[in-house]
Amino acid sequence: MEPVNGEGKNGSWKKQEFIFETQGEYPKKVCIANWNDKVSPDELIIGAELTVSINIESREFNDRWYTDVKMWRIEKPESSGQAQAAPSPGLSDAPPPEEENDGLPF
Repeated sequence: MEPVNGEGKNGSWKKQEFIFETQGEYPKKVCIANWNDKVSPDELIIGAELTVSINIESREFNDRWYTDVKMWRIEKPESSGQAQAAPSPGLSDAPPPEEENDGLPF
């Protein structure tokens, strides 16, 4: 999708959303946002199999709830064609700190 730029109380921001399709018996399409170039769009190839690390957050604004799915890391499968094993959670795998709320509902 096209990148979106804006200004908030914490300065300028940039967001680009991508549509990913999950694997499994009943694949689902998920819109995942990339904020301020946390992940390089060059890492994304249409049709490629990837492992995407995300944060999911919901917040209330004017009595409505909004949910954001933000990516913070992409892993490509090994060149042998087999996907890498998911790393065990640890201190080095912790997601980056959340950005401050700039008052926007999304």
